[in-house]
Amino acid sequence: MLLNAPPEGVAFADVLGVLWHGLPLDLATAGYFMIVPLLLLLLGCWLRMGRKTLRVILSIYFALTSLLIVLGLCADSVLYGFWDFKLDATVLNYLDSPKEALASVSTGFVVGALLIVLLLAGLLFFLLRWSAKPLTKADEQHPATPDGVGKRALQTLLLVLAGGVIFLFMRGGVGKSTMNIGRVYYSDNQFLNHAAVNPVFNFFYSLSKLKDFSKEYRFFDDAETDALFAELQMNTVADTSSNQVLRSDRPNIVLVLLEGFSAQFIEALGGEKEVAPCINALFQEGVCFDNCYANSFRTDRGTVSILSGYPAFPSLSVMKMPQKSRCLPSLASALGRVGYRSSFLYGGDINFTNMKSYLLSSKYDDVMGDSYFPASVRKTHAWGVQDHIVLDTLARQIIRQSQQSSPFFITCLTLSSHEPWEVPYHRVDSNPKANSMAYTDSCVGAFVNTLRNTPAWDNLLLVFVADHGVTYPENITEANPAKHHIPLLWVGGAVKEPIHVNALCNQSDLASSLLAAMHLPADEFRFSRNVLGSGYVYPFAIHSYAGGVAFVDSTGATVYDLGGGKVLTDTPTPSDTRLRRAKAYLQGAIADFMSLGTMKQ
Repeated sequence: MLLNAPPEGVAFADVLGVLWHGLPLDLATAGYFMIVPLLLLLLGCWLRMGRKTLRVILSIYFALTSLLIVLGLCADSVLYGFWDFKLDATVLNYLDSPKEALASVSTGFVVGALLIVLLLAGLLFFLLRWSAKPLTKADEQHPATPDGVGKRALQTLLLVLAGGVIFLFMRGGVGKSTMNIGRVYYSDNQFLNHAAVNPVFNFFYSLSKLKDFSKEYRFFDDAETDALFAELQMNTVADTSSNQVLRSDRPNIVLVLLEGFSAQFIEALGGEKEVAPCINALFQEGVCFDNCYANSFRTDRGTVSILSGYPAFPSLSVMKMPQKSRCLPSLASALGRVGYRSSFLYGGDINFTNMKSYLLSSKYDDVMGDSYFPASVRKTHAWGVQDHIVLDTLARQIIRQSQQSSPFFITCLTLSSHEPWEVPYHRVDSNPKANSMAYTDSCVGAFVNTLRNTPAWDNLLLVFVADHGVTYPENITEANPAKHHIPLLWVGGAVKEPIHVNALCNQSDLASSLLAAMHLPADEFRFSRNVLGSGYVYPFAIHSYAGGVAFVDSTGATVYDLGGGKVLTDTPTPSDTRLRRAKAYLQGAIADFMSLGTMKQ
């Protein structure tokens, strides 16, 4: 923090805040380093291990870990000024060219840095040796192994209990989310968030995610990929001439992400009758995108596609990679530049899949998870707070904020329509999955009716979109693109008149379409298209799932299994064009992903 402090400096309160909020990640890091000493002590309970032997083994371990920890600390502190992000596994990309990597620093700088590393590592080593002195004091008359089975069993029990505490440190508690970088994010100031992240944990965390994705989805040479990608005509964001669908250029916007809500549950989209009558009725009064498809099959991927207009990939989650996701555009950031205050509301664990760090990097002003709600309702669902409580809270937030002069953008993620499908509602008893969707539908209906009868409705744009589809009916597979057909709907007093948009599109197209309807630039959303514009001349939808990709256009649908290298679906007739374009899209998208966050811009 001292080395990389911003021009305005760092307040003492910020230092305390960083230390406090970063503590969980520090404890997790300490926990991982404590595994080896713990195992040595456990072995020492039952093996004749002299204290001198234990001291030698621990000294070697302390020397290695001291050097590793100090190298991480120093490298992170120095490189942050150049890269503007935490030390992670991308530094390995430069180790094969050390001469070039060190070209911009002097010999004196390198020598000084090495001396500092050795000094700090030596200090840490002696501190660790001192802390372990009671265990390793040289006295061969009193070996590390206690006498008597009873004493050994007692020591083993105490060490196992200590191991349980260490495991909780490593895991980050007993909640659904395990320890991740987003757990320590707490501020809208990214410098403070980055300062709170333990650099050693961050390095190994990113290393666990490291994979040479540049070698994946390599189907064509670069020239052919560019030519095929050009055929997709992605650059349709500039045209706003045919986007007069809103009464106001600056409506208050509420985006509701419906957990797993497939089109199969909505009659207006060709789904079952009676499951979702409330949402079905809304499809008669707003801007209705009848042929929208999810980009992916998981919430973490779908959320990024919706909020950042970015592709989803079969084998990686961008949200779980802070060094990449922080470089994405976002609706919250784009709207913030024109005066919108943004917030995110979720009834579950906001740290799950690194969501919190992604949202704060996306410039949300307020991020609220299950801890925002009273303790009495936080476990009303297996994943957190039931939808009727969350949407009632959301309605009250909208009414309160609509009384202020500045516009707002609120995003809400529901969770009740998720396995184990347990909801306080019983209308579709034949299928618990459909019943949970019916419950969420009833919550949406009550939510909309509440707002419809308030002054907040007049300048309100409600956007409903699913994060992904689900397996329903039970015999549907990834080979059927209908599994990923989802609702996308704009309603509210800000909508000028009901229209149905029949063009094929993706949830990732929401960002550019919404900004264009508000006559705002959207060029930064490179993979998001303005579906409402006259420049949208090649409608298609693409979906990726674990091990495959689906491509749908006006000629039909192609589903391709990447692992097996074979086409699963090609209807109504086989099309090499669809397959080649799907491959080119993946290849172009992964190339863009690899370029994210490589160096400070």
